[in-house]
Parts: sequence; structure tokens; C-alpha cells
Amino acid sequence: MEVPETRYARSGEGSIAYQVVGDGPFDVVFVPGFISHVELVWTVPSRAEMLERLATFSRLILFDKRGTGMSDRIDGAPTLEMRMDDVRAVMDAAASARAAILGVSEGVPMSLLFAASYPERASALVLWGGMARMTWAPDYPLGWTEEKYSREAEADLGLFGTLDEAERVVRTTGIDDPVEVRRAAEYYRRSASPGAVRALSEMNREIDVRHVLPTIHVPTLVVHGTEDKAVPFAWGSYLAERIPGARLASFRAGHIPTGSVTAEIADEIERFLNEVRETGGWEETTVDRVLATVLFTDIVGSTQKAAELGDKGWHELLQQHHALVRRQLVRYHGKELDTAGDGFFARFDGPARAIRCACAIAEAVKELGLEVRAGLHAGECELMNGKVGGIAVHIGARVAKEAGPGEVLVSSTVKDLVAGSGIDFRERGTAELKGVPGEWRLFGVERA
Repeated sequence: MEVPETRYARSGEGSIAYQVVGDGPFDVVFVPGFISHVELVWTVPSRAEMLERLATFSRLILFDKRGTGMSDRIDGAPTLEMRMDDVRAVMDAAASARAAILGVSEGVPMSLLFAASYPERASALVLWGGMARMTWAPDYPLGWTEEKYSREAEADLGLFGTLDEAERVVRTTGIDDPVEVRRAAEYYRRSASPGAVRALSEMNREIDVRHVLPTIHVPTLVVHGTEDKAVPFAWGSYLAERIPGARLASFRAGHIPTGSVTAEIADEIERFLNEVRETGGWEETTVDRVLATVLFTDIVGSTQKAAELGDKGWHELLQQHHALVRRQLVRYHGKELDTAGDGFFARFDGPARAIRCACAIAEAVKELGLEVRAGLHAGECELMNGKVGGIAVHIGARVAKEAGPGEVLVSSTVKDLVAGSGIDFRERGTAELKGVPGEWRLFGVERA
């Protein structure tokens, strides 16, 4: 197949390389693994075969994630929410209002987060060889130990040694055809730099989107190879077991399938997406639940301050405070939902933006001689007449109550979603939040 034309979508200050292939009745956005190159991918036989097959029944949109391939380079690694912004920018540029999101390997966590955060734009999910978390935790014994993860990450850097060394790395994914191995090695070597791969590996070590799984409400197909050594089959099973209504399709294949199994996987994806289409999956739908980050702030010692200033002085100070907070909400794309007395309640579609907004508010109010406390939580919220409600909102309000003067306090859920953001936290222990079952791990945001 002739290499399709590469175009660029503007996302914030970056440019994202993308291609559109095929003219099927519905759109599929292909979210690649950890590194990619939209033009060189067509030189790798198995990859080209799969993409060509997908394009026979869909309008296929593929792109290079920020920092890889032909997209703009950045320092470090892009956050999950930055990647979501890039997907939306590519969809807008390709005039795609609603699409199936097909996430591969490392692209799966962001695909999950995208479908939960923007259900109006995701008609279905296909999760291929992916995971919700990679490293071990007491409640996730499937994960790799830190030592195992470090060994695997170091092995990936073999792609940037000699070409022979790169080919040895490629063979560990289950590819053995000499031509396929050589083309794949060249593809990887030209898709990113060693420094970019190190940064991505460090970010992936921290990613944990397990709590997002129950919030997925679009039809979902999990595709996984039973002989996958790069991403164990158990990690894919974990996804299928915890996403409501998800279907698991297993194939005798490694991480990167070749030969006849490539066609089998494409056939399974086509059947699934046609079922979604037949049941109205691509039609516009009313969204009543969405994954969001909620922020609560309030002024410390407001009653005492009001008594000192009197009604008129306090009212003037409150007006200045409100104007300052609203400027920061605009700056960080937050949506004001309510203002009760001296407190703000706002919603964000990205947790890192929400944290940075809270920190900016905490710093800015100092010029008014004020201190605020702020609390954040990310979870599934009910949409009600432009506002949000539900248990996630109650948790966010309770987290704010636990914050100290001048502190920005977050739930562990928020912390887990900002991998690669450069935001540092300090452990604040566990707390019982009034009216909320169980104990919650809380973290204070470290500010310069």
C-alpha cells in the first residue's frame, strides 16, 4: 500500500502527526503503543497488513503520540491528559465527532481514560494487549516487581544499540520472520530517542487506571495474546473482568501478532464494531455520567476575617478573591459549578490541570492576605443540568475538609492519574471521610 498523506493537528502549542485511511461507515482512532511512526509503520509487513485490514471496514485515523514519530518532541513524557487533548485535536482535525477508540499496549490506559472522560466522543473501545497498571501492589499481585520492571525497561533501550541488538529485542515480542524483524527494528529506532523511551518508561511505571475500569460504559472488546510476554495475558483478563460488559477475545499470539492470527484479530474487531453499529453505537447519545476531577476550595479563618473587616470590607475582599479564582479557572480550563460563601466548587477534565489550578489559587490569594485550603478527587460523576453530583463529589468535599491552611490535598485516585506530570506529593496517611465508606489515602501536593 502507498504511504498515506501525513497531516498535522494543532494541540495546544504542539503539532500532532496523523493520517486518515479508508472510507468505511464509522471512524476508528488507532492509539499506538509506546512509540510509533505513522509513515514507517507501513514498511513493517504485519503492521501494514493490520492497518490495511482495519481500513477496509472503517475510516481509520492513526497518529503519533506527542514526543514520538513525526509529532512534536517534548521534554520528558506527555501526561495522560495531554495525550487525551491530542486525541481530541486529531479527531477535530479529521472531522470525527464520534469514533471507536482502539488502544494498543501502552496506549490502553489513555484510551480507557478518554472513554470515561469523553463518553460523548467514544462509541466503543477495543483494548489490544494492554493493561491498567504494570507494577506490583498489595492489591495487584499480577504486576511486575520494581526489579522486573527495571530490567524490562532497560531491555527496551537495546533498540538503540546496534541493529543486531535491536533485532534481538524485537524477537522477544514473538516476531521471528527475518524481514519482519529487520523492518520492525528500523521502525522502532526511528520512532523515538533513547531519552524519550526512558521518560516514557518512568511514566508508565507510575500509571494506575484501575479505578477507571468500573466507569467505562461504552461497548468494550479486550484482545490479548495468550503467549504475550511483554504484557502478560493476565493483565488483559484483569481488564475484561472489571469493565462492565466487556468481552475478552484471546488469540494464540505474542505481543505483536503476525501471519494468519493478524487476520483473525481483524475479523474479531470488525464483527464487534459492526455489532456496535447495528445497535446504534455511533448515534449521538445523552451522556449522564462522566469521569471528572472535582476541586473544592475555601478561605481559612473567613469568619474571623469578616469580623475584622466588617460587612463592606469583607464583601470587597470576597469579590477580589472570587475574581482571582475565576481567572485561574479560565487559565486551567476549569468549569465553575458553585460558589457558596467563600468557597468554590469546580470541575476539570484533567487531574493535573486541576492540581495546578489549585496550587495557583493558593499562591495568588496570598496577595490578598488570605489562605485557602483545597481538596481534589477524581471519580465518576452524574451530570445534572450542567452540574455534577454523586459520591465522587462528596469525597472531594471531604478531602478539602482534611486539608490544612494553604494546603492542596488530593485523593490517591488523583495522584495515580498524573503520572509523568512532574507533580510531587508527600504522604498524608489515611483518613476516614465523613459519610464515605472505608479509609482513604491522602497526599499533599509539594509546592516550590
